[in-house]
Amino acid sequence: MSITAPIRAEATATATLDSVSKIYGSFAALRNVSATFPAGSSTVILGENGAGKSTLLRVVAGLITPTRGIATVFGDSPHRHRHRIAYMSHSTMLYDELTAMENLIYFSTLHRGEGCACVGSPEMALRAVGLDPTLTRPVGQYSQGMRQRASLARVLQTDPELLLLDEPFSNLDVASASHLVELLSDFRTWPVPGGGGTRTLILTTHQASLAQPLADRTLTMRQGQIVDTTGSNG
Repeated sequence: MSITAPIRAEATATATLDSVSKIYGSFAALRNVSATFPAGSSTVILGENGAGKSTLLRVVAGLITPTRGIATVFGDSPHRHRHRIAYMSHSTMLYDELTAMENLIYFSTLHRGEGCACVGSPEMALRAVGLDPTLTRPVGQYSQGMRQRASLARVLQTDPELLLLDEPFSNLDVASASHLVELLSDFRTWPVPGGGGTRTLILTTHQASLAQPLADRTLTMRQGQIVDTTGSNG
């Protein structure tokens, strides 16, 4: 039997999973997962490869639909709140032949083309992650750590209320990981557009020691289930 994070019905929950399963043929990537992510909280999800961490994030992001159960974000379907959510996957989603600045300008244009007013300054986003926006080197020539930071800038420029990060410490050295922790801690204090609300962070990792400073709560997953919960529910 799995140990699941308790469901809360109050309006302060940014995201809620209620008995969510995601099944591909005979394989269950998620099995009856229930969890609540309170507004303003930071949740670290631990687990080995194949534990279901990425699938859980993709459900919350509205990129995939549960086979069974209900996922809600800001009290509604995740699809209705895409403009308030940012998701960074394993892939950097960057064009190697473009500079970091050119990449961010391109993606900001796409968001505006979709009618989203949530795009901030590409230059400020790059500086926030420690990259020089005037750097003319194409992203394809970046180190893995620099590519990871450029990818984070790509999602931060959308100024999200809910930030979902899938293995953000991959390919980062100790110094870069420490800088990322500081940046994400600071991100949680950024004012939300409109003057209300708080920012919520959910990230997955198998490097518990790196993510621990960010964790209000830690969920551990195994074989598509939450098997342990530590810390406050907010």
